[in-house]
Amino acid sequence: MHKKQQHKTISKLTLPQLLLKNAAIYGDDKTAIREKAYGIWKKYSWAEYCRYMQITAAGLASLNLQRGENLCMIVHNHPEWLFSELAAHTLGATTLNLFTSSIADELAFSIKRINSPVVIVQDQEQVDKLLEVKEKLPQTKKVIYIDPTGMSSYEDDPWLISYAGLLEEGEKFIKNHPDFIEEEIDKGRPDDIAIMIQTSGTTGIPKLAMLSHRNLTTMAAQWVEETNIEPEENWLSISPPAWIVDQMWGMGVALGSAMCMNFPETADTVLEDFRDIGPAMIITSSRFWEDMASRIRVKISDAGWAKKKLFYLGEKIGKSVVEKQSHKQNIPLSLDTLYKTMSVLVYKPLLDRLGCARFRGAFTGGHPISPDVIHFFRAIGLNLKQCYGLTESCGIFQIQPDDEVKLETVGKPMALTEVKIAEDQEVLVKSEANFSGYHNDYLSTQNAYENGWLKTGDAGYIDSDGHLLIIGRKEDIIRNKSGDAFSPDFVETRLKFSPYIKEAVTFGEAHPYITAMINIDMGNVGNWAEDRMIPYTTYMDLSQQQAVEELILNEVRQVNEQLPDVMKIKKFVLLYKLLDADDEELTRTGKVRRRFVYGLYIKIIEAMYNNQKSVEVTGKVKYRDGRIGEIETKINIINVN
Repeated sequence: MHKKQQHKTISKLTLPQLLLKNAAIYGDDKTAIREKAYGIWKKYSWAEYCRYMQITAAGLASLNLQRGENLCMIVHNHPEWLFSELAAHTLGATTLNLFTSSIADELAFSIKRINSPVVIVQDQEQVDKLLEVKEKLPQTKKVIYIDPTGMSSYEDDPWLISYAGLLEEGEKFIKNHPDFIEEEIDKGRPDDIAIMIQTSGTTGIPKLAMLSHRNLTTMAAQWVEETNIEPEENWLSISPPAWIVDQMWGMGVALGSAMCMNFPETADTVLEDFRDIGPAMIITSSRFWEDMASRIRVKISDAGWAKKKLFYLGEKIGKSVVEKQSHKQNIPLSLDTLYKTMSVLVYKPLLDRLGCARFRGAFTGGHPISPDVIHFFRAIGLNLKQCYGLTESCGIFQIQPDDEVKLETVGKPMALTEVKIAEDQEVLVKSEANFSGYHNDYLSTQNAYENGWLKTGDAGYIDSDGHLLIIGRKEDIIRNKSGDAFSPDFVETRLKFSPYIKEAVTFGEAHPYITAMINIDMGNVGNWAEDRMIPYTTYMDLSQQQAVEELILNEVRQVNEQLPDVMKIKKFVLLYKLLDADDEELTRTGKVRRRFVYGLYIKIIEAMYNNQKSVEVTGKVKYRDGRIGEIETKINIINVN
């Protein structure tokens, strides 16, 4: 079907109507969902998927969930997420997914903010959080828990009901109201608000971006056509349902393409589950790929001499091929022969071990990623490409075509999207996928658009080949004392390519040089220290070891060699603790809240510009039980020169 025909067909439908259509076409013949539990994959056909949605909707109707109301969900990646979310849409309700890692007060704030009369949670952990703040949630009449493990002592609490119990109520409701669910599905309109997504909240309280059914189906139509997705191709869901990527896919692309959604058993079994099902493509955060690259490089460094030499030779050959491909140059026969040889000896065995051998497309979105990471994976044969999007655009709208991947860019806009650059270099986007506005925030909604174009807040430019290159967040662009401008992301992503650096935050606004605050990677640096018989106890102890300081100093020097003089790091510190979302230093999606971090660590930052050799600090740490602790230590200021 042609792009425009595909768009016209599904853009007339709501998400439940689209599921109903798929169930009518594919019935029990094709698999819609697959979930791994206790090592066994359980399948749901499209007919079963639709039936679970209808029964769950009937259960929610029995709880008197009304059209126009909002429903909060605090769930993991499981089929019940899809059943419940589409069930709420069936009744004309709007859903908001929250991060399961959020603390109780955060959850209470978000639930109360949208007056959610019903909340669906994953397990006992989430139930306990809500019971802790129950008095703050007078509007919430019922909490539905999916996983009954450990919940036997809660059964007499009238505020709670199990998901199994909800399905029982749904069956009863359908018997008494046999036509109700179909009538409710028919009432839905494409421009109804389907979901709300919390924005990253890097500068304050997250906004709630509202996305309609049409927004999601438009995005789905683009992806289906652009990447030639076929029914029953596999997608592995590993990003939180509270993030736009899995909403874009689970609520949009999978329904629009009849692709199969696969849910891994646990976060720790993802790579093993890759091997089981051979997903066709994956989109996940830059941190996932950075961590994977770090693990590979650490394991290679620990391998025997012969394996190490073979890998590094294969990587060098692979990078040469990638360089020529990205510049559209012919690959000499000798290099092509070497590349094919290394593919057999190095690339394919490694990718198979990672569970990535059958990917035909892998994408990274969210926070910017170092071109070094892209280069590394493409050199070993993984078709990893940087893409671009945001919550307000309903996800990823800009991808690199397979035949013209450029490491520094985020590619070209998809068919139903227009992109242009404003006079101040801001990236502007126009598409039917663009969001419907912010919940209860007319002024911010008005400010998000300029003559019908969505303002992304990112600075960028379009190169001679039509590829978009993102410089960084407009508000984060730094100008040093001499007036030279640079993006912190540009430097930080390169630092994080090191297997020993977990996080980095750079500073330099109105200062003569750039400084950085660095978090070490506890696992990789810990293994490095143990191999060298360096004793340590805690993260703080490890980060302040002189040998570790020298290790990171060498890593920073290597990065400096790749940077222009104005961006070179002159001084850095190893922070005594990991930046943490619970301490409000990171968002729940892992982005640094720069202004907050700057204010919190101003004493350390100023010390790097005052010719101090060290600085005494007393830091506050918020524990998961809500207690506040203090850390007293001395941090060394390390000169890179």
